Amino acid sequence: MSGPALRKVDSHSMIHQAALGEARELTDVLERFLVRDEMERALEVAYITLEHWESRTLQHAQSEEEGLYKEIAESHSELRDHVIALTRDHNLMRKLAAEIKELLSREGVTKKVLERFTALIMVDEMHNHDEESMIGQTEQGAKHAAT
Repeated sequence: MSGPALRKVDSHSMIHQAALGEARELTDVLERFLVRDEMERALEVAYITLEHWESRTLQHAQSEEEGLYKEIAESHSELRDHVIALTRDHNLMRKLAAEIKELLSREGVTKKVLERFTALIMVDEMHNHDEESMIGQTEQGAKHAAT
């Protein structure tokens, strides 16, 4: 079972905004170090940024899949396709993070790494919008069922 914050669109949105805001800031710092050719600092920030994605967003995604998504798919069969699409987004983000990890170990920090972090942000922005819309639908359904 998922926690109550995951089932409420406002609190869920705040979780997303905080994690995504931090990811944007870290990516901006990484870009500045790359532009200034401060490669040692850029590499350090790249690993910190990757750890952020793994420990915040992707861990959050795992929690959603294990609880919230299962609950929604069971109680709102009309939203199963949405759950599948959102899970696909999570898998795409996991693949991007794995690719970043591989690039860092093989080539160090490069423009390709920055591009993948930017792609993560873009996918996460769209994913969060879709997910929050779905949660809003379940909230509305619960309100109508209670009346």
